[in-house]
Amino acid sequence: MPDPEHAAPDAPVSSGAADVPTPDAPGSGVPAPDAPEADARAHVDDDWRRVSPKHVVVEVIGSVIGAGLTVAVLLLVGSWFDLPWATWAGIAVGVIALVSIAFEPRRVRSIGYRRRADDLVFRRGIMFQRQVAVPYGRMQLVDITRGPVSRALGLADLKFVTAAASTAVTLPGLPLDDAEDLRDELVALAETRRAGL
Repeated sequence: MPDPEHAAPDAPVSSGAADVPTPDAPGSGVPAPDAPEADARAHVDDDWRRVSPKHVVVEVIGSVIGAGLTVAVLLLVGSWFDLPWATWAGIAVGVIALVSIAFEPRRVRSIGYRRRADDLVFRRGIMFQRQVAVPYGRMQLVDITRGPVSRALGLADLKFVTAAASTAVTLPGLPLDDAEDLRDELVALAETRRAGL
């Protein structure tokens, strides 16, 4: 049996009991019994967060393609079948599309979201603004979609659906990394809130 007096100077003397970290001790690595789980707490935004300004390009290209096809069809129908109303309708659609495209930057700036303690609030619209609050515990599907233009710009659309179809919300124009982080956060919150934690 080794002599305690000849032990190494820096060697700790054991009393025979294992050192058990206490939950309240700092740096112990053991959370206090009443401490909430890390993934059960929602990140709360102080203000509205906006989508990427590059989303304007996605919206403009989509409007140009849609309006261009409509105008082309109406003009062709008007010229082939000698229908003046179709020609005038094509011109009207073209003018309305140009005015709409001019408002795209303002429309994109109106899109925003905000994370709160119990739900995520989404808003969009200029004259007629729509706000939707989606509770974390009601989310059933959180999906990321990317069109060809969005992929080229490094953007993604985040869609979350609840049991009520009217509360399906698509949050467009997020940078891909932000969309993936937000998706993971919402999935974790949805699971913990549905479990009643």
